[in-house]
Amino acid sequence: MAGVLVLLVVPRAAPPRGGRFDPLGALLLSGALVGLFLAVSQGGTWGWTGGLTLGSFAGAATLLVLFGAWELRTPQPLIDLRVSRRPQVLLTNTASLVFGFAMLTNSLVFTQLLQTPTTTGYGFGASMLVAGLLQAPGGVCMISMSPVSARITVHLGPKMTLMAGALVLVCSYGFAAMWHAQLWQLLVCTALVGSGIGLAYGAMPSLVMDAVPAGQTAAANSLNNLCRSLGTSTAGAVTGLILAMRTTTVSGRAVPDPAAFTTVLLAGASAALLALVVAAFIPGRRARGDSGPDHPQRTLAWGRR
Repeated sequence: MAGVLVLLVVPRAAPPRGGRFDPLGALLLSGALVGLFLAVSQGGTWGWTGGLTLGSFAGAATLLVLFGAWELRTPQPLIDLRVSRRPQVLLTNTASLVFGFAMLTNSLVFTQLLQTPTTTGYGFGASMLVAGLLQAPGGVCMISMSPVSARITVHLGPKMTLMAGALVLVCSYGFAAMWHAQLWQLLVCTALVGSGIGLAYGAMPSLVMDAVPAGQTAAANSLNNLCRSLGTSTAGAVTGLILAMRTTTVSGRAVPDPAAFTTVLLAGASAALLALVVAAFIPGRRARGDSGPDHPQRTLAWGRR
């Protein structure tokens, strides 16, 4: 359905000039990501020190090194690593990685908490449907905060928008770590997390596009999305590991204990705080009309020096 809508609604762009696909780079990166995500997602099942897990991590690391070496040699790389290591791009991608961890923690921990039996004294005994519906307020808040994010970006720059979103997540997880015994408390946290994501989500592409040449915006934003996906995948693995390590038995069934839920929420708050700190070091907003280091006005100014 999405593909059909793209064909019908999105205007056709002019054919790009020059450039070619980098099949070897795509193959190396794909192999590295498969190994990395496989190890992260299956580490709890295979054992984090097991041969399959360590082998997957080692294979992913080897392929990433080969990928980097190839991308620096080929004249038309899949991802221009020289551009990606610019401070604004590198720090934004780093913030996206830890922000991705924070943004998924909410849905993972609350879904488990809501379905924990009431006989534990802290669970809600809700169905999977109710646990899923709890995420609805977060989605509504995320959509509602999008225009607010745009206004902050226009007046203060995308860096401040990203920092504001991370700060909202820090406060929301801090609140939930202390108070999550009532349903309304979970709803408040879910709404705040959705608001923080709505603020920060649009700022990341703006920061990336402001720092790369126009011809590389697609690849640069894809790398940013990849970093965020790596963060969400890591959140799933870490959350599952914590909840599985700290359990209590109720009616012959092992369920996470209260300390496990609090630990995961504090991990989400810590990740959001780290994203806030990283975002604080992103270079500040450039002057209006200056769209990046390859902008003609900057090139002219550098030439005059």
